[in-house]
Amino acid sequence: MTRTHRRWLAVLAALLVVDMADLNTFAYAAPGIRKDWGLSVGNIGTITAASFLGMFVGSVIGGRVADRVGRKRAIMGATAIFSVFSLLSAFSFGPTDLAIYRVLTGVGLAALTVIVLTYVSEMFPQTYRGRAQTWIVVISLIGIPIMAWAARSIVPLGPGMWRWIFVLGSAGIPLILVVARYLPESARWLAENGDITTADAIVTGLEREAKDKLGGELPAPEALPIVVTGHVRDLFRGAYRRRTVVLAAAMALALSGFYGYNSWVPTLLTEHGFTTKESLTYTSVMSLATVPGAMLTVLFIDRIERRTAVFLVYSAVAVLMLVFGFTGSNLILVASGTLVTMLLQSATPIMYTYLPEIFPTGLRGLGAGLCNGIGRLAVFGTSFLIAAILSSFGFTAVFLYLAGAVFCAGLVMQLFGERTLGRTLSDINSTVSTSGRQ
Repeated sequence: MTRTHRRWLAVLAALLVVDMADLNTFAYAAPGIRKDWGLSVGNIGTITAASFLGMFVGSVIGGRVADRVGRKRAIMGATAIFSVFSLLSAFSFGPTDLAIYRVLTGVGLAALTVIVLTYVSEMFPQTYRGRAQTWIVVISLIGIPIMAWAARSIVPLGPGMWRWIFVLGSAGIPLILVVARYLPESARWLAENGDITTADAIVTGLEREAKDKLGGELPAPEALPIVVTGHVRDLFRGAYRRRTVVLAAAMALALSGFYGYNSWVPTLLTEHGFTTKESLTYTSVMSLATVPGAMLTVLFIDRIERRTAVFLVYSAVAVLMLVFGFTGSNLILVASGTLVTMLLQSATPIMYTYLPEIFPTGLRGLGAGLCNGIGRLAVFGTSFLIAAILSSFGFTAVFLYLAGAVFCAGLVMQLFGERTLGRTLSDINSTVSTSGRQ
């Protein structure tokens, strides 16, 4: 990668640090909110679900807006939305207005994630695409332990102190100016929309840096067929229909397991007999595994086919979730929970890399956003389901459900996912026709 690529990577990672921190604000604030407002587990489930309903809307609308107005402007808009509504969450008077603010915060959070993934897939070299996505995820995950330890320090101080957690979630506002200054529009999007001159200038600058770095000429570009597609209906026709359905199913299962675990663990532990401080302490310790988990992916993401890597990681997560749910030892609980946290984050950059790879430029934002959004919508339903399972069948039953969800996500990817490792975006999509031939 060139120096310019590394600068872009730093900007995008900073955005997702705040995004990831804000995404977890309610999970860490929930024990304090529940105590102050006397909420039930069902109330917590409703507010959690509200966030993911907003994320569904944000994924779909954000991806389509990025396809229409450009990746850069969409990134700035999404950051403004989640930052403002996170700040307003701190001033909520009750569960109803807090749920509304979390819906709107979720719109911005999910939109930003989808647009950033799309931007990376288009602006980084194919041989570094997986590692670039992984490093952005690695850096962004710092936001989770930051928020976890902030909550652990602030929430137990007294009534209402949880409000400051949402204030911290609004830290994306100054980053909008950084994006405006240092991030160019996607060259692929510019070319797709007729601005060949600007797109060529961006690519020429990158090529010049690459030549200086390598000390010689670059390989000649490979001529590939032009992929002409850009209608929404193309996502549901021919071979793209298969890709859309498979990825949507995998994301629904994977995100149900991922957020069913991460968003509920603090509350599940308090229901299992731990105090609020003990629950937040354990989850804070487990959160330290997020960054090493994503860093682990750097070792293999551009070496092992994405679908195979996802299957292996999610199979291990399923086993560890069962251990977490059945153990009676606090030590084993923390150890298995830490490994679950680590491996869930190992799977994240693989799925994030794969998500935009299988769609053409004109539909990349919408395709990735739709599949990610369906996953978030599944989490919306999962939030109520977990509350019902916990109330009716208990702590262990929740983890039986979560383990089944993540294992099935990996199995769907392994059996029906596309081969994308080492292939250009044009190559991945040039073999697909909307009539069904591949």
